[in-house]
Amino acid sequence: MLDLQKYTHTLELDKVLERLAEFAGCPDTRERLLKSVPYTDFRELTEEMARTGAAYSLCVRYGEPAVYNVQNCDLPLRRAQIGASLSLRDLLAVGRLLGNIRSLRAYRDRCEEKETALDELFFGLQENRYLEDLIAAAVISEDEIADDASPELLSIRRKIRSAQGSVREQLDHMIHSAHYLPYLQEAIVTLRDGRYVVPVKIEYRNAIKGLIHDTSASGQTVFIEPAGVVDANNKIKLLESEELQEIDRIIRSLSAECGTYAESIIHSFQKLVELDGIFARARYGREIEGVVPKLREDGGVILNGARHPLISKDTIVPIDIRLGTDFDTLVITGPNTGGKTVALKTLGLLTLMAMCALMIPARESSEVSVFEHVLADIGDEQSIEQSLSTFSAHMTNIVHILEVAGENSLVLMDELGAGTDPVEGAALAVALIERFRLFGARIAATTHYAEMKMYALQTPGVENACCEFDIATLRPTYRLLTGVPGRSNAFAISQRLGLPEKVIESAREHVASDSARFEDVVAQLEQTRQSLEQERARTAQLLAEAQKERDEAAAYRTTLEKLKENEINRARSEAGRIVSDVRRRGEQLMEELEELRRQKEAEDFGRKVGEAKTGYRSRLRSMEDRANPVSRQAGEGEEYILPRPLEKGDSVKIASLNTRGVVLQPADNAGYVLVQSGAIKTRVSIKELRLSEKPKAQKHPAGGRVLRTVESKATRSASTEFDMRGMNAEEGIMSLEQFLDNCVMNGQKTVTVIHGKGTGVLRAAVHNFLRRCKLVRGFRLGVYGEGESGVTVVELK
Repeated sequence: MLDLQKYTHTLELDKVLERLAEFAGCPDTRERLLKSVPYTDFRELTEEMARTGAAYSLCVRYGEPAVYNVQNCDLPLRRAQIGASLSLRDLLAVGRLLGNIRSLRAYRDRCEEKETALDELFFGLQENRYLEDLIAAAVISEDEIADDASPELLSIRRKIRSAQGSVREQLDHMIHSAHYLPYLQEAIVTLRDGRYVVPVKIEYRNAIKGLIHDTSASGQTVFIEPAGVVDANNKIKLLESEELQEIDRIIRSLSAECGTYAESIIHSFQKLVELDGIFARARYGREIEGVVPKLREDGGVILNGARHPLISKDTIVPIDIRLGTDFDTLVITGPNTGGKTVALKTLGLLTLMAMCALMIPARESSEVSVFEHVLADIGDEQSIEQSLSTFSAHMTNIVHILEVAGENSLVLMDELGAGTDPVEGAALAVALIERFRLFGARIAATTHYAEMKMYALQTPGVENACCEFDIATLRPTYRLLTGVPGRSNAFAISQRLGLPEKVIESAREHVASDSARFEDVVAQLEQTRQSLEQERARTAQLLAEAQKERDEAAAYRTTLEKLKENEINRARSEAGRIVSDVRRRGEQLMEELEELRRQKEAEDFGRKVGEAKTGYRSRLRSMEDRANPVSRQAGEGEEYILPRPLEKGDSVKIASLNTRGVVLQPADNAGYVLVQSGAIKTRVSIKELRLSEKPKAQKHPAGGRVLRTVESKATRSASTEFDMRGMNAEEGIMSLEQFLDNCVMNGQKTVTVIHGKGTGVLRAAVHNFLRRCKLVRGFRLGVYGEGESGVTVVELK
C-alpha cells in the first residue's frame, strides 16, 4: 500500500500545518488542523476556499474574533444527560464554552456584511445566556461556590460566620484572661479537626476543662476545646454539614440544566471548532501575506510572484511558475544551488496548501488546479540499512509513483536520472517523462542533462525553464525563467573558486563539439534574453511614468473643476445674501422715509419722497439682476485679443479656471499653449489665456539707478462703507484695519463702519481700536437716518 502522506512530508506540508495550528484558539481545533488532508473534490474545495476568503475579508475589515480557553465538554455533558453530577471544573468549562459561543455570535452581528460564506456556521451557534449566567453567578472557581448561589446557602453561611464569631469571642476572652494565661503555651486560637481549640501546656492539661483534640509534635502542648464552646462548635459542625448538602444540591441542579441543553451546546461547539479552524487559516494567510487563488479543474497551475512559506520573505526571491496550460511538462535546468529544488518544492507545496483551502504566498492572479495526487521524488533518500544508493533510492521511489500516477496527478522529480551513467541516466529520464505524459500527468523535473534540454526543445507540450545565473557576479539570482534552457556554468563557477585556467581549458577540449555548440547557442539566447528584458524594464518604467503624469493631470483637472463649481456656488450664495441684506436694509430705509413723510405735512416733501422711493426700487431691481456674479463677468461677451504673441516664460491667467500659470511652449498649429500651473503641466487653448504683464525694471540712463513700477496692494475702490456684521471681534478688527488703510490711500476722508446693535461687544471692540488707530482723526455713532448706534462714522486724517 503506497503511503501518500510521505509525499506531503517531502514537500513539507506538515511544517506548514504545524505553523497553522499555532493560530487555533482551542485544542480540538489544533488537533484538527494538524490532521488536515488536501481536498481532491473540486466542489468541496471551492466551498472551503470561499470560507477562507470570507474569514480573511472579515478579519481585515472588522478585526479577528477571539476564541480562547475553550475545552471540549462533550463527555461531561453526556454524563449530565444521564443524571450525573459534574465537578466545578466541568461547570466552569461549560460556562467558558458558552461565553465563547456568545462572543462569536456577537462578532458576526457587529460585521456589516449582509451575507457571507460563513453564515451557516455562525448561525449554527446557539447562545444560552441563561445557563451561562447561572453558572457564572454560582461557581467562583474550581473549589468555591458563591454565597448567593442560592438563598439557603447564603443563610447557612451567615449562621456559620455568626457562630464562628461567637466562639472566637469567647476564646479570645479566655486567652487574654489573667487566670488562664499561665496555663497556655501561646495566647492564640487555632483549629483542629474543624473545631476551635487553644494550646495548653502539657502539665496544665487538667487545669482547663474540655476535650483534647491533638498534641504537638514535641509533646509539650495539647490542644483543648474548652467545655464552654463545645456546644457552639457542635452547632458550627451541623451548619457546615447543611452547607455541604446545599452545595451538592446546587451542583446537581446546575448539572441537570447542563444535561437539558447538552445537545445544543455540543452542536455549537462543533460549529465553533469549524469557525476557529477557518479563522486560523485566515490569520495564517495574513502572516504570509497570502492570497486566495483561483481554482481550476483542468490541471493548469499559474503561480505569479510565488514564495516558499517556510523561507523568510525578506530573503526569498518570488518566482513565476506556469504548468499545464499550453504545456504539460516543465524541465528546469541551471547551476547547483541556483534554486531549482526550491522552485520545485514551491510548486508542490503551494498546490497542496491551496488543496487544503489555505491562502498561498503569491500574487492575486495565481491559479491552482485540484489534483487527485501530488507525487514528489525530491532529496537524497539513500539507505545503508537497505543497501540503497542514491540512484536506487530515487528509482524505488519513482517505481512507487508510477503505480498511482494518472491523468489527474502532479508529478515532481528532482535531478531525474542522476546518480548513474549520464548517457543512460538521460535516456532513462526521457523515457520516464514520456511514460508519465502517456498517463496524462502534469510533470515538473529538474536536471543537468543537455539531452533533456534538447528533448524539451524538440517535443511539443514540453517546455524548458532555467534558474537565472548572473555571469558578471557568478551568483544565482534565484529567478525562474520559463521558455529558456539553462546552463550548468560549471566552468565559470570553478574558475571563480580558483581552479587553474589550464585545467578549465583542458576540460573544455574534452566537451563534445555538439554539446559545446549547444551551450554556445544557449549562452547567446541568454544574453539576448537579458538585453530584451532590460529594454522591456525600461519601457515599462517609461510607460509607468507617462501613466502617472496622465493620472496626475486628470486628477488636477478634476480638482480644478470641483474648485470652479464650488467657487460658483459660493459666489452665487454670497450674492444672494448681499441682495437679501440690501433688500432688507432698503425696506427698512423706505419705512423710515414713510415715517418721515407721515410726520411732514408739506405737499412738496411727499412728492420728493415718492420719487426717491421709485428710484430706489429701480436700483434694487438692477442689483437683483446682477445677483449672480458668475453668470456674467465684467468684460464677458467681448473677445479678448492678446496685446502681443505669447513667449516662453510669460505669466498668464487661465480664464476658464481662474488660475495663473507660466508659458512653457508658445502656441502650436492647433492653437494650444503648454502652460505650467502649480505642479501640473497642461495644454490650454490660446483663447482661454490672458496675458499678465510683469513689472519691468528700467535703468536710469545717467545715474545707473534701477527704477521699478510698484503696484499698490491697496484696493482702488470708491466704497465708503465697511460691513463687519457676522464677524467675530478679532476677525473684524483685522479686516477693518485693512479697509482703513485702503481708504486713506484712496484719499477718502469719511467712512462708515456697520457693526450692528446686538449686544454691543463688536461696537466696543471697534471703538477701542479706533481710539488707538493713528489713521483716525475722530469718530462718532450714527444719528437717525444713518443707522444710529448700529454704525460708527469715522473721520480719517
